[in-house]
Amino acid sequence: MVPRELVPPGGALAPYLAGLGWWATDLPAGRERRLPTGGMQLVVNLAADEVRWYDADGREHRRGGAVVCAATPGPVTIDTADQRMVICVPFRAGGAYSVLGVPATALDEPVVELAALWGRTAVTLRERLLAAGGPSAAVWELRRTLTRRLGRGPGHDPAVPAAAAALDRGMAVADVADRLGLTAAGLRRRFAVGTGLTPKRYARIRRLQRLLRHLPDAPVDWSAVAVGGGWYDQAHLIHDFREFTGGTPGAYQPRSATEPNHLPVVR
Repeated sequence: MVPRELVPPGGALAPYLAGLGWWATDLPAGRERRLPTGGMQLVVNLAADEVRWYDADGREHRRGGAVVCAATPGPVTIDTADQRMVICVPFRAGGAYSVLGVPATALDEPVVELAALWGRTAVTLRERLLAAGGPSAAVWELRRTLTRRLGRGPGHDPAVPAAAAALDRGMAVADVADRLGLTAAGLRRRFAVGTGLTPKRYARIRRLQRLLRHLPDAPVDWSAVAVGGGWYDQAHLIHDFREFTGGTPGAYQPRSATEPNHLPVVR
């Protein structure tokens, strides 16, 4: 979703959050595929006290209105009705552990109720945001709450954001481990605790995201695009694209040009 307002976290939250903001949409209810980005988010639905997601078999799963969206290895089907008015906090790589107080590996579903992590505090949080006096005020109330919760989790592991930044630039996983002075197993363990993903899966997701940001409009030489983007060949690019989006580059039709990770699901 395109934010109506996105503010930098500032202060003590800056190393952990990419921002805080509110989103709104007037789209009719319908399912859409949310593509993986490699990141985690805290989401509070201000319009209704629920958030829905659908598994690969189409089964609906309902959660309360304050949730944590895990960094999933693949796409997740969600409902546009749950996006009418939401507060969203995207975490920096590895930043969620220090704020939420649990490792990313503890999130066993794509969407986990915040109450499962914070208990009653999560329930009263949504109530406080609703009483704040509007979405902008709710964002600042949430900022204060998250600042107070810092320190309940472990200290920040600097290897995780450093590895994520290198992988996002296209560096090979083995080279990242060497640069950080870690074994492959050590990097994999620490990266999973901080992000919920393996370094290899994260690298594949970020490679796709780089392509989506610069997806050509006109017919192109996909073999050249594949090699230039870090794939072995065109077949590997198409395989990754289909795995993460459900279709080919030619069939890719996002909700809008500014929302490349939201694909309407035709039923």
